[in-house]
Amino acid sequence: MKILVVGGGGREHAVIKKLKENKEITEIFAYPGNGGIAADATCVGASATDIDGIVAFAKQTGIDFAVVTPDDPLILGAVDALSAVGIPCFGPEKKAAIIEGSKIFSKNLMKKYGIPTAAYEVFDNAAYALEYVKTAPIPTVIKADGPALGKGVIIAETRDAAEAAIRSVMEDKIFGASGAKIVIEEFLTGPEVSVLSFTDGKTVVPMISSMDHKRALDGDKGLNTGGMGTVAPNPYYTEDVAETCMQKIFLPTIDAMNREGRTFKGCLYFGLMITKDGPKVIEYNCRFGDPETQVVLPLLDSDLFTIMKAVSEGRLAEADVKFKHDSACCVILASDGYPQKYATGFEISMPDKLPHGAQVFVAGAKQKDGKLVTAGGRVLGVTAVAPGLATAVEQAYDAAKTIRFDNARMRSDIGAKALAIIKEI
Repeated sequence: MKILVVGGGGREHAVIKKLKENKEITEIFAYPGNGGIAADATCVGASATDIDGIVAFAKQTGIDFAVVTPDDPLILGAVDALSAVGIPCFGPEKKAAIIEGSKIFSKNLMKKYGIPTAAYEVFDNAAYALEYVKTAPIPTVIKADGPALGKGVIIAETRDAAEAAIRSVMEDKIFGASGAKIVIEEFLTGPEVSVLSFTDGKTVVPMISSMDHKRALDGDKGLNTGGMGTVAPNPYYTEDVAETCMQKIFLPTIDAMNREGRTFKGCLYFGLMITKDGPKVIEYNCRFGDPETQVVLPLLDSDLFTIMKAVSEGRLAEADVKFKHDSACCVILASDGYPQKYATGFEISMPDKLPHGAQVFVAGAKQKDGKLVTAGGRVLGVTAVAPGLATAVEQAYDAAKTIRFDNARMRSDIGAKALAIIKEI
């Protein structure tokens, strides 16, 4: 059984490591992969958005099943293109991936079908948006309509900051074409929860909840990033909250997509905020989250490939999806300066064996002269699994401290908020 995984980050590395547990799989190819993924899969190609190249490679190599994980190739229709040549896939078709591809689409979908979310306005003209924020409630949230590597959201604490955000997104085009239209959204307060879910368009099976740490610096300060670390499960996601989410958000979203003729099959990510009025949707993603995947999949006690096949074939209700009763923590080692300017090309030094059985998921690294060197903002994700969250956090940091590269930086408080909540319960 030959598997193709499209993508080249830490999330893809976590998916590949989990797929390797299935004995039916004889070969895994990553398109394009990265220098660290090369230890677990054959890396080919140059870009995850090269849809024609992906299809040509899959046909020539005799790929039996493809897993498309990043947002861009999903939004561009990679699953449609692979399916058209007879290759079964895990991931949504282009018409369903729009749930992430356009924040305006997703907000309008929630409004139409009564799915709880923040109040919002949509703008395609900077002048109108600037006029609106003169009287809008502050703080406010400005979101680029299209995908922006997890960085297309700006929380404006003042009117001046809101105006600056609108100008930078719509006029200076810091997110390119993704910011041609924007959503200006009510600022919600409450704890955030990430819930990845398997769905075949009929059945929804939520995975273990997680807590992402988006801000670059300790204490949730600094700029938004793609994620500086995660823990799972999220203590805010109680059984009562989970049941409310299933009845008022998860199932209604799947039903709404079906009604719109956009049946979603794959991994649907729910970014939630637990407000005083109950859970509300902050965002949808049409794929596994990054770095949420790096804590969720190590806790999966069932075979990932079997689940993915069941999703692809519309048989998720028959699949056995179980998770360990453990906790996990992932600490991101990043290049200093991320998410803005940073230097790369530094050699990465890792021990032959990490303490406590921790795992490393490589996000931004390449091979150079036989050595692994940094090649991105987020370089490595170090994940530990343990019976309790405090132990998982301690072990993840113990392991992270054994890894060296110049210009390395990590937050020192991943999991601190979750641990504080656990102590209060």
